[in-house]
Amino acid sequence: MVVIDTSSWAEMLRTGGRVDVRERVNAHLRAGEACIVPMVRLELWNGARGEREKRALREFEKTLPELEMTADVWKNACELARLARSAGLTAPASDILITACARHYGASIDAVDAHFAELEKLIPRG
Repeated sequence: MVVIDTSSWAEMLRTGGRVDVRERVNAHLRAGEACIVPMVRLELWNGARGEREKRALREFEKTLPELEMTADVWKNACELARLARSAGLTAPASDILITACARHYGASIDAVDAHFAELEKLIPRG
């Protein structure tokens, strides 16, 4: 499973987006491994421009599995936020929540946003 972050979806959906990211996201879609989380869906709808993007979002909602934001995901997100702050990392709450959700389900994250790599480093391995 691969959670496609808003940053990667934006590159894919926008005219002039990065070709390497578009190809990567399309590969995840073709392989059937792409999924979405509610926070990403909200961010995408918040930034949707034009009917073409809105059609694509409606299609994603119909076809992509969505990982649920459970109480455990929220608990893990709060712990990750604490770890980030302790490490001096300032990351958007949305990125912390997306990371916690992906980690909860054992999914990786496809993102252009560097916060995700930094947050991953903070998660204890065990």
